[in-house]
Amino acid sequence: MKPFQTLHILTATLLLGSASALADVADDVKSAARKLADAASYSWTATTEIEGGQWTPAPVQGKAIKGGAAVITSEREGTTTTAVLQGTQGVASTDEGWKTAEELRSAAGGGGGGGGNRGGMRAAALLRNPLPAASVTQLVEKSKDLKAGEAGVIAGELSDAGAKEFALMGRGGRAGGPTPPEPKNAKGSVQFWLKEGQVQKIRLKVSATMTVNGEDRDMVRTTTWEIRDVGTTTVEIPAEAKKRLGS
Repeated sequence: MKPFQTLHILTATLLLGSASALADVADDVKSAARKLADAASYSWTATTEIEGGQWTPAPVQGKAIKGGAAVITSEREGTTTTAVLQGTQGVASTDEGWKTAEELRSAAGGGGGGGGNRGGMRAAALLRNPLPAASVTQLVEKSKDLKAGEAGVIAGELSDAGAKEFALMGRGGRAGGPTPPEPKNAKGSVQFWLKEGQVQKIRLKVSATMTVNGEDRDMVRTTTWEIRDVGTTTVEIPAEAKKRLGS
């Protein structure tokens, strides 16, 4: 066999091995996401820090049970807002009682802000919160070059499309509302902490130039989900929320 043929075969083998390793790492994270979704129950805390933003979101606490409901709460300025998700349905607490996402959009004139008040906006935001298991799967699909590091940490970069999508979190897809300007220079990274095949923590960092009221602003947002009490979490659904959900 000629030298250049040998080199070609070795290069191809290395590339195939590298691609296989990357696929294995992604599969490990997806498997951990499925394990979390299949758990009897779990709790989580999500915190978000924004550099260059006008405000910092309050921490979000969540509890979920398999095949049932998830209860998500957030407290700001002494007021606790609660959302209950049941499959594709959801209701959130407001000063006027429990409201669906559609009712909040209608109250805001189609803009998704929840009636033009902060309480309604927080309620609408909670209803848009995906469960951590779903977030893991989505982040893997929007990532590239995932690699395993020390202490069970798997990290990678977001694709260009993924970085733009996550930069718009909370700002796009509102029925009847204007389409926000596309983020500029969007970049993102993600980290997954796994232990014995279980998801323990997720971190998403996105940077972009956002256009707000006609002005470009540089923004860096870091969201961290911490998972706990897998299999031992208990979930109590408020009676009024049950009525609104028909359960």
